[in-house]
Amino acid sequence: MSKILIIEDEAAIRRVLVKILTEENDSYQVIEAEDGLSGVELIKKEDYDLVLCDIKMPKMDGVEVLEAVKKIKPEVPIVMISGHGDLDTAVNTMRLGAFDYISKPPDLNRLLNTVRIALDRKELVVENTRLKKKVSKNYEMIGESPAISQIKEMIEKVAPTEARVLITGPNGTGKELVAHWLHQKSDRSKGPMIEVNCAAIPAELIESELFGHVKGAFTSANKDRAGKFEAANGGTIFLDEVGDMSLSAQAKVLRALQENKVQRVGSDKDIKVNVRIVAATNKDLKKEISEGNFREDLYHRLAVILIKVPPLNDRREDIPLLVDYFTNRIASEHGTSQKKFSDKALKLLQEYDWTGNIRELRNVVERLIILGAAEVSENDVKLFASK
Repeated sequence: MSKILIIEDEAAIRRVLVKILTEENDSYQVIEAEDGLSGVELIKKEDYDLVLCDIKMPKMDGVEVLEAVKKIKPEVPIVMISGHGDLDTAVNTMRLGAFDYISKPPDLNRLLNTVRIALDRKELVVENTRLKKKVSKNYEMIGESPAISQIKEMIEKVAPTEARVLITGPNGTGKELVAHWLHQKSDRSKGPMIEVNCAAIPAELIESELFGHVKGAFTSANKDRAGKFEAANGGTIFLDEVGDMSLSAQAKVLRALQENKVQRVGSDKDIKVNVRIVAATNKDLKKEISEGNFREDLYHRLAVILIKVPPLNDRREDIPLLVDYFTNRIASEHGTSQKKFSDKALKLLQEYDWTGNIRELRNVVERLIILGAAEVSENDVKLFASK
């Protein structure tokens, strides 16, 4: 159930808004506040999915409410309600962080469309915040090899810029981790980071996933839906396995990069977006270009900065550090005491052919912790880490 707060000093307008919203969707729980001050007090005490706020009110006007709410609960979208003479102020509130504004008397379709989009965005922001908290704990760049040190140095230089980055490397090497570090160390770190696995989404759905759709655009489109580009507005969008994207979707991504605009599937309305794109692939995109599977102009747009993540076999000196890191993590997840690996066990692990890279190493470490002795020995490695 979506909880919506209406802050409006005119009782007649409040009644109209409540009627429109509750008739549109009986799952909307609508609460009223007759002035800005009481509205802010309610927001301090309870969580809301959306706030509709008038601009001209006694005690505390809409601009003051907006500024206060952005300090208290910045994730809550606020739609401003403006009279004819308030339009300049309404536009200014967008710069202060308002989601949108609607004019009085409210147009039915405009109001409902704005509310749906704002609620969709709120869901995505909340989910992204949850994932960011998880990511900040779970993602670390482990290693001191020359290759990893070079990547860390590149991230320090590139992250604060707006340059687009293409991350390449085999599966399981940690391309996603590099993308997260780029975002976390960027000026956009307080904004969302939205991930899209282009290989996991069917070709016929990738455009809807990236750019959203309008109601009726296709058979299962029973309501308007914001896409990942809109959700990433003000932050970063990570296009993982971008080499698997259809040519049609590539053309639209290229337009988004060139014009900072997207169009939802089934709509011809432009939506402005402000996102930084970080992409990753395990494919040789130059080969894909020569075979007609990837657009050369998109490649050059994405690969302003190229970061190559090496396979684990090329950074074997990092394996003891990675084993120690995974041992700590796995022991914590299983609620068991941490096991130690003998020097001979570590040496043998360094000699293995890690075709599955870091992902494979993590699985082997977990297996050894579960099946090995109190101190994981060389013999344990031979028994349980065999291919």
